[in-house]
Amino acid sequence: MANNKTVCLICNEEKITYSCRGCSKEFCFMDLTGHRQILTIELHHINNAYNEFKQTINEQKQNPRNHSLINQINQWEIESIEKVQQKAQEYREIVIKSSQTCIDDIEMKFKELNEQIKQMQKQNEFNEIDLDYLRNQLKEITEELNNPSKISIKEDSQSFMNEISIISSKKSKFNKWKQNATIVVGGNGQGHKLNQLYYPVGIFIDQKKHIFIADYFNHRIVEWKCNAKEGQIIAGGNGQGNRMNQLNSPTNMIVDQQNHSIIIADRGNRRVIQWMNQTQQILIHNIDCFGLAMDKQGYLYVSNENKHEVRRWKMGQYNNEGIVVAGGNGEGNQLNQFDYPSFIFVDEDQSIYVTDTGNHRVVKWRKDAKEGKIVAGGNGQGENFNQLSCPHGLIVDNLGRIYVIDFWNHRIMRWCEGKEEGEMIVGGNGEGNRSNQLNSPHSLSFDDEGSLYVGDFRNHRIEKFEIIL
Repeated sequence: MANNKTVCLICNEEKITYSCRGCSKEFCFMDLTGHRQILTIELHHINNAYNEFKQTINEQKQNPRNHSLINQINQWEIESIEKVQQKAQEYREIVIKSSQTCIDDIEMKFKELNEQIKQMQKQNEFNEIDLDYLRNQLKEITEELNNPSKISIKEDSQSFMNEISIISSKKSKFNKWKQNATIVVGGNGQGHKLNQLYYPVGIFIDQKKHIFIADYFNHRIVEWKCNAKEGQIIAGGNGQGNRMNQLNSPTNMIVDQQNHSIIIADRGNRRVIQWMNQTQQILIHNIDCFGLAMDKQGYLYVSNENKHEVRRWKMGQYNNEGIVVAGGNGEGNQLNQFDYPSFIFVDEDQSIYVTDTGNHRVVKWRKDAKEGKIVAGGNGQGENFNQLSCPHGLIVDNLGRIYVIDFWNHRIMRWCEGKEEGEMIVGGNGEGNRSNQLNSPHSLSFDDEGSLYVGDFRNHRIEKFEIIL
């Protein structure tokens, strides 16, 4: 008989074993049962933790006033009221004491005036001048009584009470940016040097404000650290070609810095390739890839511009054709069609936003939808605020606002879903290379502070527009 036995992980004996798909370990039949029991117990623990979490969140929903921040605000209110009451009582005592002193002074003046009147009446010696004097004296002490000049209230802008404010992680709904940008990458003309770019397409900004660029005609991915004078090549850069260490006109990338991994849309080679620690692996073959996106569940989305569709693959399972999640009904302008889809964005609900370049619109496909919904443009090619002209890069923020590159209009637009027109946030000053101009921009990204970065395609540079609101 052929020897098909292997060593069991648990009993360490050579037996007929079975592989666990989850951990890829080998177990004999008896130990495989025990292994499954352990997994069942772990699932039970997870289920208990889930139920505890569900109970906690239900309690918080039913009793929102029990939130720790609410308790902190209540305590601040109590302490602030006590301070106000103490200070108010202190000021009352000061006012009462000062007022009494003022009244005593006025009463003294009144007594003196009264004595003068009595003396005049007794002597019966007075004239018009004396009467005017008495009138003026009486008027002065009356005004002094009604408007005491020795005491008043002065408002101080420096509050004696500690103020609090609520800090929210959500940005203002009406963010604005400076209209004059600063060049943070390139700007040294078209070229191959490390301080130059040659038609940048996709860009990505990490938490350290390092900028990753798909340097299209330099056939490389470069990283510019914050405030650097030049970049460093992290993928490609070995000339145009289809070898494993080469790229051909890359358009987009997904950067995973924890794993030192970059997934690249290698458009010219019709493949999606992964670079991990300078080791390359082709993930998807024979695909006219342009845009890439990855959701939080680990699914990879790729736009296929020539098949007018977006496909999805589960991470690690690229040995199939994937599934069509948007388009796939040929070239056209119907709601279930695309005309050269380019950039894509996937939100937390797995809704897919696609820049439908040839149709001059952005389309949103909800998960498992059979057709999309126009959320920007869709009114023909043009420069009006309800139109787009060959849109490219896009980002959707946590409030559902859509930021999209308006390629031929050389501007960045913001659209709120359901609105008939968008608003221009930067650019729109004609084609050019001044600080307030763009030249056929391709992509955009935001840093953690909300500043806007734009891949200025024909100016061979990345520009930063600082947030001001």
